[in-house]
Amino acid sequence: MTPMVDPAHSMRHSMVASQLRTNSVSDVRVVEAMAKLPREDFVPAEHREIAYRDTLLPLGGGRRQNSPLATGRLLTEAQIRSTDNVLLIGAAGGYAAAVLAEMAANVVALEEDADLLAIARTALAGAANVTIVEGPLAQGWAKADPYDVIVVDGAAGHIPDTLIAQLKDGGRIATGIEDRGITRLATGRKTGGGFGLTEFADIECAVLPGFAKPRTFQF
Repeated sequence: MTPMVDPAHSMRHSMVASQLRTNSVSDVRVVEAMAKLPREDFVPAEHREIAYRDTLLPLGGGRRQNSPLATGRLLTEAQIRSTDNVLLIGAAGGYAAAVLAEMAANVVALEEDADLLAIARTALAGAANVTIVEGPLAQGWAKADPYDVIVVDGAAGHIPDTLIAQLKDGGRIATGIEDRGITRLATGRKTGGGFGLTEFADIECAVLPGFAKPRTFQF
């Protein structure tokens, strides 16, 4: 009798082979975590069958989840260390938090959508080094700062000073950025001289609420 093959296992294998390994997701820890974790457990039940598609995933309420490639590239470029205290912004159903939990010492996973928080709390119930918190994404979570790394698993119109203030000196940010409808991935580092972002990939990213770029005054 031929043993039954778990369709989700096959889709995970395909995701790793076709979306991650061929597109500069080069951190072995990221690849191994994404190959192991059941991504379908971190999304609304009605979207479990499409959890491994290489597109943005609808989450309801106008929210979407990054593709595996976008999340994989962000976590690779974040250069997570085993001693890092990490703030994840836009935790959604908790998938990126679960990947980070495999690499970092502590993860604070911030989400503001109540339905997505319910999914995350269930899916991350066994992750002892993840703390799930609720609040506006753009305000971060100052109660557990300073952070070594902030990962924004989505695109922001700008990075507020409030978030930068929650980084340690020398701390880094990996984020999607959105400018006039175009999204890219970028990283930055906080130093005594200030903070700046450097773009590294043109990849479609889920735009997060609350990060609209402030309008400049015009006469």
